[in-house]
Amino acid sequence: MSLPKINPVNTDAWKKLIAHKDIVNKKSLKELFSEDKNRIDHFTIEFDQINVDFSKNLIDQETFNLLLNLANECKLKESIGKLFSGKAINETENRSVLHTALRDFKSDIQSIINDREKVQSLCDKIINGKLKGQTGKKYTDVVNIGIGGSDLGPKMAVEALKFYKNHLNIHFISNVDGDHAADILKKLNPETTFFIIVSKTFTTQETLTNAGIAKEWISNNLKTNEISNHFCAVSSNLNAVENFGINKDLIFSMYDFIGGRFSMWGSVGLSIAISVGYENFEKFLKGAEKMDNHFKNASFEKNIPVCLSLIGIWNSNFLNAETQAIIPYNESLCFLPNYLQQAMMESNGKNIDRSGNKIDYSTGSIIWGGTGTNTQHAFFQLIHQSNRLIPCDFIGFKKCLHGNTDSHNKLMSNYVGQMEALMVGKNMEDVVNDLKINGTSLEEINKVSAFKIFGGSKPTNSILFEQLSPESFGMLIAMYEHIIFTKGIIWNIFSFDQWGVELGKVLASKLLTEIQSGEIRNHDQSTKSLLKKLKN
Repeated sequence: MSLPKINPVNTDAWKKLIAHKDIVNKKSLKELFSEDKNRIDHFTIEFDQINVDFSKNLIDQETFNLLLNLANECKLKESIGKLFSGKAINETENRSVLHTALRDFKSDIQSIINDREKVQSLCDKIINGKLKGQTGKKYTDVVNIGIGGSDLGPKMAVEALKFYKNHLNIHFISNVDGDHAADILKKLNPETTFFIIVSKTFTTQETLTNAGIAKEWISNNLKTNEISNHFCAVSSNLNAVENFGINKDLIFSMYDFIGGRFSMWGSVGLSIAISVGYENFEKFLKGAEKMDNHFKNASFEKNIPVCLSLIGIWNSNFLNAETQAIIPYNESLCFLPNYLQQAMMESNGKNIDRSGNKIDYSTGSIIWGGTGTNTQHAFFQLIHQSNRLIPCDFIGFKKCLHGNTDSHNKLMSNYVGQMEALMVGKNMEDVVNDLKINGTSLEEINKVSAFKIFGGSKPTNSILFEQLSPESFGMLIAMYEHIIFTKGIIWNIFSFDQWGVELGKVLASKLLTEIQSGEIRNHDQSTKSLLKKLKN
């Protein structure tokens, strides 16, 4: 059973939204709040330990109702059922999409259950020192070698949950840039370093190159060809892994029904589990499972991923916002924008619909961001005073982890203050009054006042948790996964393939031989010029 193939532009809701946007566009956020005294109640959702307030968006109740109608006309409910039932909704690759099964503790998929047990077993052995290196020393450092989904998710999660980490140090090598690998390895002791090689096919150029560097580093420093104690692999290519020299008992599965950017919930998350211990890793999975159940069962008007998706579509397709900023007010979430760049843009950066037709409406917003308050001193100028409409997700936590209440209060005052400033702005009257109070001369007021005006009415979502924990972090990431899915359904695209990644990789493979040999073949003039400059 395939996903529905409904062009959203042809739905009644889409047509009504186009007519309706001009009405809403004439109003400021302050006016919208003034018109609806219960606006916060209408546009806030509380679930478990998360509070989502999307009231600071340029919508009214009619907008919201039309967006809900759009979801229904595009058969979102039916599509959610197909996602969780394991239907082959990744049609271009004829695969199911079952990353949710990796964190479903009621699932009867035995291979996934076995993988969890195997992850727990290796974690315990490495953490407790039962598994040792070739010279008999306990491991102190673990290096994850992978790229894309085999790197971004685990690296983000290890950094996000570092408050819960144990004595082991986790490192990540991804880029095929040899300096990257050298910079990591020079700080480590080969006797006490364990490597996780993550590659579904075990043919990925970047990963295999770096794996070879790691293997040579162990062999040369320990004066042995026996490297099996220092490596495990997460892959579906068992023969290639064994040929590399890895013990078959330390090979973990990858599945065709799990896309790389959705894979850290399983064996790809081994580095996360080793870093925080299996018990905390399981809490991370169970947090995601909570969000899965909420997404599957909550009515659309109180469904967090659905509502945030619809707001995103409104901002993108009707208010012409081309980008979305992700601003976590927690330094531990510094890699979240990077992770979501891949998850969102690789999934929904498509221009062909599910019927194979060229799309003439916007899909796949550009995702960017950084941590507050750093970003306030970097790119917030653009968000506040440029002509661009840049919706922002503000992610915060009520409680800090290390007990520094003074710093946390200052952090969260900025969290709230920036959203208020983006909403209300500052008009000429307020600017002039402030300048007068400060004793500014009339001449100076006339000179500078225009530069101090803030238009306001900039859309933001507040996503507020009690505290950063393995469980709340799991809920957060699963929430964004379901936003990706929901937008893809309404945009009538396939979110779970990534053909756009392939062409450059194929060409790079061919060009490598030309760079190495110096024999340049037939290319455009620019490519030929670059290859000549790179001749060995």
